[in-house]
Amino acid sequence: MLPMGFGYVEGVTHDYVRHGTTTLFATLNVLNGAVLATCKPRHRHQEFLSFLREIDKAVPAELDVHCIVDNYGSLKHPKVKAWLAAKPRWHMHFIPTYSSWLNQVERFFALITDKAIRRGSFGSVKQLIKRIDQFVSHYNENCTPFMWTASADSILEKLHRLCSRISGTEH
Repeated sequence: MLPMGFGYVEGVTHDYVRHGTTTLFATLNVLNGAVLATCKPRHRHQEFLSFLREIDKAVPAELDVHCIVDNYGSLKHPKVKAWLAAKPRWHMHFIPTYSSWLNQVERFFALITDKAIRRGSFGSVKQLIKRIDQFVSHYNENCTPFMWTASADSILEKLHRLCSRISGTEH
């Protein structure tokens, strides 16, 4: 980022260097808003299984685990399916494609992007991961559950209006 000055807005340099990436796996406790998150170097079934094991250790054994996930291929890998089959307390719920708004952890991803990552400049993946870990720790100190603000009726009405426009029955 270039600093702001009198008469011009903040900008970015033309010679941006990407120092690498990380994959953020996160789960959200919908009851209290707490987040369990970890960064992995890749987004394969091996990393996903590792994260599932972390969740399994963190959730009391007497509770069922309902995991809402997207349809990413590594989540349906045979080794993931085998692990889940051996864990009857685990229940996977796959959201439809293009409906990430149904998964509340996506709301957390938006927060971390806006508050910790988007305007950051990180000289290494290690710095990026440190910033993510700091944000998650700080967030969990005062976390609250996300609340739906729209009613089911208002969502269905918007969907009806959209479908009407698409089909050409409403002008």
